[in-house]
Amino acid sequence: MTEQYSTIIEWIGYLGSILVAVSLMMSSILKLRWLNLIGAAIFSAYGFIIGAMPVAFLNLFIVMINIYHLGKIYKTKDFLKILHIRKENRYLEFFLEYYHGEINQFFPGFYDSFKNHLYDDKDLFCFLIIRNAAVAGIFIGRKINGDEMFVEIDFVIPEYRDFKTGNYIYTHNQKYFENLGIRRLSTKPKSKKHYDYLKKMGFEEQIQPDNNIFLVKDIH
Repeated sequence: MTEQYSTIIEWIGYLGSILVAVSLMMSSILKLRWLNLIGAAIFSAYGFIIGAMPVAFLNLFIVMINIYHLGKIYKTKDFLKILHIRKENRYLEFFLEYYHGEINQFFPGFYDSFKNHLYDDKDLFCFLIIRNAAVAGIFIGRKINGDEMFVEIDFVIPEYRDFKTGNYIYTHNQKYFENLGIRRLSTKPKSKKHYDYLKKMGFEEQIQPDNNIFLVKDIH
């Protein structure tokens, strides 16, 4: 075995180890499972290559465990529901305070703005996003121009960031907005992650006369 070949094999082992380690830092179960699967698969291949059978078979077993759980995740039909609440709801206040650090990463300045101004907004609609009887996130929108809702925040806690919740709100549950007289959703992206998420949810970019970028989605 040449020195160059040995170095490549060694780096394969490092790569597998790093991916397994990084996967354990994922807050999203789905991302954890996928990254752990890939890392374990690479590390298993490394074990077979160097003849370390305990390493190879242990990680192959981990691969199979991840495949099993991913299959369950994708086959499981989640129960999702939007629960309309008052903006003075104490749980909403607690939720915003508890997650205000993460909320500020996606929606800079929202937490302080809500506390200081949005409570007085009569056209504000607040929803809890329920998933399997647990609160997965919050949705707060403000009705403008009669049949348009400006989305102030659509925040999902890390455990549920697999796009199922977003698809439920913006695709499968459009009738809910129609019943409120809403024909269009609009928002101003607060961060790149927020922008990318909204594009995946079917929002389209619209540049205003003042060059501000808004994202809009028509309700059909």
